[in-house]
Amino acid sequence: MIIKKAMILAAGLGKRMRPLTEKIPKPLIKVGPKNLLERSIELLIKMGIDELVINSHYLFQEIDNFLKTKNYGISITLIKEEELLDTGGGILNATKKFENNPFFVLNPDTIWNKNYYEELKILENSYLVNNKPTLLLVDKNNSHDKSFKGDFNFTENNYIKREEKNQYIFTGAQIINRSIFESIKKKTFSMNEVWNQLAKEKKLLGQESNQTFFHVNNIKVYDELNK
Repeated sequence: MIIKKAMILAAGLGKRMRPLTEKIPKPLIKVGPKNLLERSIELLIKMGIDELVINSHYLFQEIDNFLKTKNYGISITLIKEEELLDTGGGILNATKKFENNPFFVLNPDTIWNKNYYEELKILENSYLVNNKPTLLLVDKNNSHDKSFKGDFNFTENNYIKREEKNQYIFTGAQIINRSIFESIKKKTFSMNEVWNQLAKEKKLLGQESNQTFFHVNNIKVYDELNK
């Protein structure tokens, strides 16, 4: 694979997963034999990543302790956010050393597995051909959790935009580089702000996933998935 850098977003408070997250951060919650963070790291390693950053805030020490028990054979840096920076701010803060290189970003709330490998390869190819930020999306009909309202619609040539009704959900996988943050002058902000601007400028691409989408959205969904 050509893209060698990646980030995992792991700084959230996991409020919708309480009481499970009172003593354990959400990325360390197990679904089946592995926790969510483990699944994300293993998929990225399968993709050929050799440099990974992970941001953390809530129960930082638990994630640090977990990583110390593992030997993944790649460079992993855990970055502590003293204050929550939201998704966009978290990515901008954690990826400074990536400079102008493209990188994957994964949200570990999705249950990633080896079936996503081919789709992430296609995502990578799309990014390299078009040199534009590219998001992996799934039709909401393919989501286990039917509460998602949708985030985007496809337009021509795989460009995506937001409309009043949206059919596709963001899976939590994207490829970007830091140039998309050039106009941002604040420290704390959501990726939605960046995506909205990119979509308006017709600079945001999507790739469709054909996997059934399992996303640990709340304690009810978690209980269903564990059954």
